[in-house]
Amino acid sequence: MRHLTKKHRVVVTGMGVVAPIGQSVGELVDGLLSGRTGAGPISTFDPAALPTRIAAEVKWTGAISRDRKMSFAAEAARQAIDDAATCGSMPEPEGGLSLGIGLELFSMDDAIAKQSGAELPIERRERLAFLQTPSDLCVSVLAARFALTAPPATHVSACAAGTDAIGGAARMIARGRRRWMLAGGADSMINPLGVAGFCSIGAMSTSNDDPARASRPFDRRRNGFVLGEGAAMLVLERQSDAEARGARIYAEIAGYGTSFDAHGISEPHPDGRGALQAMSRALADAGVEPSAIDGINAHGTSTPKNDIVETTAIKRLLGERAYRVPVSSTKSMIGHCISAAGAVEAVAAIGCMNAGWVHPTINLDEPDEGCDLDYVAHTARRHEQQYVLSNSFAFGGQNASLVIRRWPSTM
Repeated sequence: MRHLTKKHRVVVTGMGVVAPIGQSVGELVDGLLSGRTGAGPISTFDPAALPTRIAAEVKWTGAISRDRKMSFAAEAARQAIDDAATCGSMPEPEGGLSLGIGLELFSMDDAIAKQSGAELPIERRERLAFLQTPSDLCVSVLAARFALTAPPATHVSACAAGTDAIGGAARMIARGRRRWMLAGGADSMINPLGVAGFCSIGAMSTSNDDPARASRPFDRRRNGFVLGEGAAMLVLERQSDAEARGARIYAEIAGYGTSFDAHGISEPHPDGRGALQAMSRALADAGVEPSAIDGINAHGTSTPKNDIVETTAIKRLLGERAYRVPVSSTKSMIGHCISAAGAVEAVAAIGCMNAGWVHPTINLDEPDEGCDLDYVAHTARRHEQQYVLSNSFAFGGQNASLVIRRWPSTM
């Protein structure tokens, strides 16, 4: 595969996050390293009629709009931009936006009202979010609020969207099309249609009596993922600009790879073909060999098929060394944040890497026979990492991986 020569190294100078176990980067990292779960009974609506009645909700304390993911995105963006600006203004006022955003579902209240023929107030009928929220509305809100005037990029690649947004932004900066960008993902599908949709395909855990232990990636007794929600945003910019303005650099986005195996709507290729391609392409883009990888933030959904397939793909990528590289699933604690997952997990990977730890995969009591790697079960582990591989493998065979390099100044 041909790769275009990079002109600029791309670094992370700001981060923000809203997640089920923390509404700041510090809170998220502390929660992950302590093995805290965000799973519990659903409170945003009454799920009594559904097979799954648990999720990992954001314990939101601020004002919230009708569309939860827009509130999460705005707060994560504010944190990231404020963080990046602590050492001075950005290199130019025109910033770009690259956003991974969730599937849009009809509002149940709006749908019922419209079907019944009820007369709605004019302000409700004419609002932009009537019936559903167009995927570009969140982009418009963020661009206007933070004066991001360059043409934006929107990614709707399901569970890979957050990773695609970061990788796509990094490529634009590397190739000289932008000097800095706000990149990340936001999603919230903890609503009647979102949960019912995943229930209909049997994708989610039904361990309603024990939500704290329901998300159990790589474990023999796993029975589906726990739905999460949230947002994470990163400020990316050229290394030269960041250093010129004295910015604090958290990490480098060293490589990005994607693939599309088109095997099935809700299951990966059994040989891990697409996952392997995405990881291999990310390594090639970074210009490093598989032997350079010190840790893997796995997609790790806690579904019967994904966990075995991802394990297979990691073995094919790393060979015998696969058994000596620590692997962790952030989803064991925060659930599956869908389009926000890759962005939240990138922040998790950077935060834990810079702290000198690998966070645990909780609830891994009895590894599946086909899941025999070093998944860092139960408790965090001291481990120095120079290169971390972060994976996102989505429905429909959409796969994306990032190679994240620890910045030398943090070592």
